[in-house]
Amino acid sequence: MNKDIASIRRDYQMASLDEVSSAANPMDQFEHWWEEAIQSNIDEVNAFTLATIGLHGAPAARVVLLKGFTPAGFVFFTNYDSHKGKEIAANPNVAMNFFWKELERQVRITGTIKKISTEESEQYFHSRPIGSQIGAWSSPQSQVIPNRAHLENLMNDNVEKYKEGNVPLPPHWGGYMVHPTSIEFWQGRSSRLHDRLHYTLNDNHSWTKVRLAP
Repeated sequence: MNKDIASIRRDYQMASLDEVSSAANPMDQFEHWWEEAIQSNIDEVNAFTLATIGLHGAPAARVVLLKGFTPAGFVFFTNYDSHKGKEIAANPNVAMNFFWKELERQVRITGTIKKISTEESEQYFHSRPIGSQIGAWSSPQSQVIPNRAHLENLMNDNVEKYKEGNVPLPPHWGGYMVHPTSIEFWQGRSSRLHDRLHYTLNDNHSWTKVRLAP
């Protein structure tokens, strides 16, 4: 074992989390923590790890960006033909993880995922910078390409094609919503005695909240 790595440690002392002060509904609790994260000026505050189940049964994870949340779930956008898009199509069970180290917090989410409507995807697509819109047409995401020049040539071709603007929504691009079935809020505490509150969705759409040992 690398002793330099093994010796890295931090004693978390910023805050606490208890059953009384936390919300009964985890989406309300997430909104509360989200607002505190926004106010803390965390870099890429909306970045989270998305885990899917690969086509051969192995887990796959990558960092993506949250673009919205409602009482129903969490929204992000991507290429439907990407590796994660194909994995989602084959198995809708996913996990999400936010880590806000500046607040000594993480939020772990599991649930099922579905595409949002084309209308919602189109509305967000056209709010993006024009370069990002053209990039969605230009990148055959997750496919093998011969070199960087190939990608840049595709981009240049599409810049010329859409030089008048009005870039249409690609049929292979859009949003997903993760509908949570469990959410855990983790607050770092001293001596590794962290606070963990775990919410589970019941059949009647209510939530059960319990404390987990760290």
